[in-house]
Amino acid sequence: MPQITVQYPFALAAGFDTRRFALTLHTTAADLIDSPLAGFKTRFLVLYDTVVGDGSPGHHMVHALVEIRPGRTDKCKEQLGEMVLRLLETHLVLPGGSSVQVTTEIRELHNYRQIILPRT
Repeated sequence: MPQITVQYPFALAAGFDTRRFALTLHTTAADLIDSPLAGFKTRFLVLYDTVVGDGSPGHHMVHALVEIRPGRTDKCKEQLGEMVLRLLETHLVLPGGSSVQVTTEIRELHNYRQIILPRT
């Protein structure tokens, strides 16, 4: 059920093992939010044009949106957000002389529907 979207700049692509990040997040978050591992879906969007602050080269941003079904406590959502930030921090390798603002947002999914194909 969790839908996770991570946006990051092309300049950080070489130092970001997206698959390892996603698999670590899935297995770690599954217990925290009591969600089956098979339902996690993560996609990565590479940004080719970003401007952070004064636009100086080497200033980057990474944003993770985690959408989950309602029913989790505010504390659980806070813990999930912190977990995502820590995992991004440990899975990003920054080019020399650069900095990155890492942000996350936890959002509730309402009226979420899913089917799995092919149907049997």
